[in-house]
Amino acid sequence: MALGHDVVVYANGESEISAEVRWLYPKAQWPITGEFSESLKEMTHTAWATRDAADSFDAIHVNNIYGLPYSGFVRVPVIHTIHHEHVEELSRFYSHYPDVQYVTISDFQRRQELMPNIRTIHHGVDVSRYSFGRTKEPYLSFLGRIAPIKGTHLAVAAAKKSGIPLKIAGEIQPMFRDYFDTEIKPHIDGKFIDYVGEADWAAKNELLSNSLAMLFPIQWNEPFGLVMIEAMACGTPVLALPGGSVPEVVEDGISGYVCGSVEQMAAYARDIESLIRPDNVRRYAEEYFSTERMASQYARLYESVADRSMIRSAPELLEASGAEPAAA
Repeated sequence: MALGHDVVVYANGESEISAEVRWLYPKAQWPITGEFSESLKEMTHTAWATRDAADSFDAIHVNNIYGLPYSGFVRVPVIHTIHHEHVEELSRFYSHYPDVQYVTISDFQRRQELMPNIRTIHHGVDVSRYSFGRTKEPYLSFLGRIAPIKGTHLAVAAAKKSGIPLKIAGEIQPMFRDYFDTEIKPHIDGKFIDYVGEADWAAKNELLSNSLAMLFPIQWNEPFGLVMIEAMACGTPVLALPGGSVPEVVEDGISGYVCGSVEQMAAYARDIESLIRPDNVRRYAEEYFSTERMASQYARLYESVADRSMIRSAPELLEASGAEPAAA
């Protein structure tokens, strides 16, 4: 909206954003359990939203796979952002809709796909909403789901090797309860290794802004890793293991370090205050991962697909009006 476009968001009735919200279901569906009925609701909502938008807008941006089959039934160009890791079956599904403009959230993710219309737009955050911590407290942080692929156990190991206390915040999902009970809980003493529970906005800001560094010992090919840029927005460097988008997000010596091992992560943690200045980390987030940068890239994309759509439809409009097309 700030860039001069009228925006309508199709969400649930509880959504509070600075744009018009249209909804079919009044309440958010959370937590997600994976029940088949949830998919039916999402399909129903997406079908209704697509039909509602088809006659009124210059572009439709969908963020789930259910909207893609409808792209063949509307004249409006469709944009789809891929948020998940590479899945061969989904890539084959995407190939059936070559006219859709696809967006990946990292170059790593984009290189795994073969669709003809595809580009990368990195995520962004409103940096101004994050507390900047120039003076840090003597602890490391981990923020994310407590799950093997997130490497929580490796964050514990790195903290112990570094000799610096660790504060862990994140959700313990039922499917990973055994992992927490066997790999994490035995190390928690409330002092050196402290589990602070799930973090709301205020708690997350406090945790990250005061931390010497945030540990991101990822064990899978992360499509983006939003928590990394949240830490950077707080002026907190990220110490990460390589995986997926990590080398695109973490700039060695500027916003953190991509580490080759837990031992290297621990070594960087011990020296992080002398290696990286919080001001530089915050500035890096503002320059490369702001909502303004992300929004401007999406706005240019919307304008581009809308312009192409108008060019394609011009001969049809002339034919319908009975006019003769101009000579080339």
